[in-house]
Amino acid sequence: MATPPASSGEPADPAVAAAADWLARRDRGLTAAEQDDYLQWLASDPRHPALMARQEATFALMSRLSRWQPGGGGEPNPDLFAPGPVRARWMRLAPWAAAAALAVLAGGYFFRSAPVSRPAAPAPAEAALATGFLRVNERRALPDGSLVELKDGSRIDVEFSPEFRRVRLQGEAHFTVAKDRARPFVVEAGGVAVRAVGTAFNVRLDAGAVDVLVTEGRVSVEPVAVAGGGAGEPGPAPALVEARQRTVVPLAPTAAAPEVVSVTPEQVREALAWQAPRLQFFETPLGEAVAEFNRRNPAFCLVLHDAELARVRIGGTFRIDNVEGFVRLLEVTLGIRGEAAGNGEILLRRLP
Repeated sequence: MATPPASSGEPADPAVAAAADWLARRDRGLTAAEQDDYLQWLASDPRHPALMARQEATFALMSRLSRWQPGGGGEPNPDLFAPGPVRARWMRLAPWAAAAALAVLAGGYFFRSAPVSRPAAPAPAEAALATGFLRVNERRALPDGSLVELKDGSRIDVEFSPEFRRVRLQGEAHFTVAKDRARPFVVEAGGVAVRAVGTAFNVRLDAGAVDVLVTEGRVSVEPVAVAGGGAGEPGPAPALVEARQRTVVPLAPTAAAPEVVSVTPEQVREALAWQAPRLQFFETPLGEAVAEFNRRNPAFCLVLHDAELARVRIGGTFRIDNVEGFVRLLEVTLGIRGEAAGNGEILLRRLP
């Protein structure tokens, strides 16, 4: 996510740039190491959580603009660029923003106790589907029987014919391709083409590169052609990527073929962590959130130290299997510590 330039004569604030960078990395999914670094960064300066909340609020406002399409609706939305209420709302949020945290693995987090209006239910066309507390990615079957799972906010355009199968991707998706040797399956992202026949692979389009991870079979990856090459001049040779391998192709023109590296099972799990279902809360009492985690993770049992904690309201999106990350986030943002009590029990109590 780009950071607005500083005004003339004023140096850019490194903390603001860092907050924007963390928000962008959170959006594509944090690795375990990044999660630790992120929590340490949040706790290192009382300004950091507030800066993250501000970045998230700005991003949410711009997302409203992206959903406004004049051709499809009669009148423009009069609240779309209403700076007064938004500015006033930010001032009201300032006291608790210093204790707010955003982003552990998938989704942003706001912790607050003041009641606010519940947002409208997501439209059917949105990429993610909310079912009660559980939020899952959109899974779609393509005309040929291939399957695609889309990360939140990602989009695809599908073009199939008797001669070819082509999918154009914005964002990140995992594909399980139905075999059809007469019609190769091609995913195009940022000028990079990933070609397969029958296989499974993940493609992520970032600002400067396309990341391809193969989980089954083999694909060929063709990078952007060499800049300034003459007519008929060959570009870099396609890279062959097999199961448990990945390649990162820069979007800037290059004469070098992309490097293919092997990945460990742990690296595969980290890369695909965004696929895990998530628990979504909005002004939810902590007691209810804890009950949901306990119901879906029988190996753990979160226990609240007192009834007052059960009434604390939280909001955010959390990986369904990341109980330890949830507890650590409670400690950083709300001063609620988790203490191992044996037999998988974790006692949640306020820090003194």
